[in-house]
Amino acid sequence: MEDCTVSGYHVSKGTRLLVNLSKLHKDPKIWSDTNEFRPERFLTTHKAIDVRRQNFELISFGSGRRMCPAVSLALQFMQLTLAALLHGFDMTTPSNEAFDMCEKFGLTSMKASPLDVLLTPGLPANLYY
Repeated sequence: MEDCTVSGYHVSKGTRLLVNLSKLHKDPKIWSDTNEFRPERFLTTHKAIDVRRQNFELISFGSGRRMCPAVSLALQFMQLTLAALLHGFDMTTPSNEAFDMCEKFGLTSMKASPLDVLLTPGLPANLYY
């Protein structure tokens, strides 16, 4: 809408500025071991990060005026779905190896190799109906 400065760069009026979220999420100034899948970091050093507020380390639901209006619903459903999946099934790979969580870089974070998982019921069959 008007000329401005973003991180020391002059941005002219009318410029469309795209944010590379993948690069932002892998910033070594914020995250150590950026290419490692370590969810435990959100239970210790980064436990105060809130995806709904002004923490820009994770922008999973957008930010500001363009933020997803259903962020609270999405977080609740995500937890419910994950809990049901983990409770109801045992997960293994076809070769009983560890899960390969390597990513390839692009506009979005994608897995480098497909995730082949075998789900076997963890509960008696009558509890699934």
